Amino acid sequence: MFNRSLLVSFVFILVQFVSLPNETNSANILGFFPGPSKSHFLIHSSIADALGRAGHNVTVLSVVPNVNKNGKYNFIHINSSTYTDDFATEMINNPQPAYKLMSHMLSNIMEMANETMGHPTMQEFLKNHKKSSFDLIIYGYFMNEFHFGLSAHFDCPTVVSFMIQPMLFLNDLVGNPEQISYVPTMLSSLKQPLTFLGRVQNFLASMLENSLMMPLLNYENNKYYRTYFPADQYPSLDEVKKNISLVFTNHHFSQGPIRPNVPAMVEIGGIQIKEKPDPLPVDIKQHLDSATNGAIFFSLGSTVKSSHVPKEKTKMWFNVLSKLPYKILWKWEEADAPGFSENIVYRSWLPQDDILAHPNVKLFITHAGQGSVVESQFHGVPMVCIPLFGDQPANALNVIREGYGVSLDYINLNAEDFKNAIVEVLDNPKYTNTIKQFSVLYRDRPMSARQVAVFWVEYILRHKGAKHMQSPAVFLNNWQLLSLDVIGFLLTVLFVVILIFVELCKLICCRSKGKSAGKSIKTKKNN
Repeated sequence: MFNRSLLVSFVFILVQFVSLPNETNSANILGFFPGPSKSHFLIHSSIADALGRAGHNVTVLSVVPNVNKNGKYNFIHINSSTYTDDFATEMINNPQPAYKLMSHMLSNIMEMANETMGHPTMQEFLKNHKKSSFDLIIYGYFMNEFHFGLSAHFDCPTVVSFMIQPMLFLNDLVGNPEQISYVPTMLSSLKQPLTFLGRVQNFLASMLENSLMMPLLNYENNKYYRTYFPADQYPSLDEVKKNISLVFTNHHFSQGPIRPNVPAMVEIGGIQIKEKPDPLPVDIKQHLDSATNGAIFFSLGSTVKSSHVPKEKTKMWFNVLSKLPYKILWKWEEADAPGFSENIVYRSWLPQDDILAHPNVKLFITHAGQGSVVESQFHGVPMVCIPLFGDQPANALNVIREGYGVSLDYINLNAEDFKNAIVEVLDNPKYTNTIKQFSVLYRDRPMSARQVAVFWVEYILRHKGAKHMQSPAVFLNNWQLLSLDVIGFLLTVLFVVILIFVELCKLICCRSKGKSAGKSIKTKKNN
């Protein structure tokens, strides 16, 4: 009788548990990834894939084709054509300081983001989906803040995905502190701890970002925002930005710099790295398996195509690589290769993460994009960096500082320097040993990056945007954040107190003089 009652109770509890509504396991999530880079898409789509595998219904809109073929989401391609190869060619062959490129780059990004929003595929998508169609939107951030209006359109929480460590643009969204006294900005390319001169440089770089880049970004985004989200139907962009629930950064504190983060800034460094590599294509696997001396992987990322590089430079690279006693995998998109050699295999697209996981890969020749550096660190493969633009020079500098490899100047690169760099990293075990030690540190976490991403998205869903974890700094302007209004008020009070004190002193002095004069007159009369 006891056992039967216990069984009935257990079944009742189980039925009640199963019948409970589970808000997070059935959420409709939109991933909106308008950036033109395949490597950026891999990072953003990895979040979408993790959520899809956790049981959510995920739809992804992207301007690049779906390179994550096994991603568990519904994919819609927005075939945008604004991003031109001419811009990439100019950036790598005519290098300029970041502040000079910013205006040109931002206008290019805004033009592309504008076409994405006005694209027939996008407009048709908006027409076919009602206001309550999605429970949450994940944005692939590429300075395209006016797209945040989609959250107001669908009336749902906002999650932002970013490819690298927090920058001023990202910090501003969730009130993350800058702490320029010891946290280097992206423009300063400094290493902690900062010296006095380093803090001066960091301060000036921060001033440049705040006074030039942020106003330019805000102006461009507000201009496009009102085109698609008119004032009579939607709140202002500033108000929409105050409702951002979470920012994911493809960064981990072990990479540095050490910095404070508000609860809404969550690190998911290495989200695009698979916990178990996918099987390699048969020909690639055979090529790497046969590399008894080891293999070299050569890729300048997804943005830079082989057509962007002058032929004399690619020919120089071929002449060096073809003579090495190593197997070479070279990402090459053009029909005409710079040369043919038994040790070199060209492919227009290569599964980078899976290749770097192969034990015979001994060196990665890379543009030093953040995603590439992270994957190399995770798999313990040393690097020869050829940084081209953006954050790549800073990433390459960090590779040198930490002892993970060496860096070369793309513009002045010659055959001798190219070969010497490769030989140095391959023959000197300090690079491999150092990066393998960091690989152990980088992997040591209580949860995988994908588990972290799923937990926090579901947390936002469970708590309807999780307003309780939003920093009050989001609602303050720069004067208030720096307490300049408080300092001004206290200085004014101090000035008034001093003024009153001075006036009282004058009054007391006048009275004292008056009394002294009165006593003198009385004394004279008595005499």
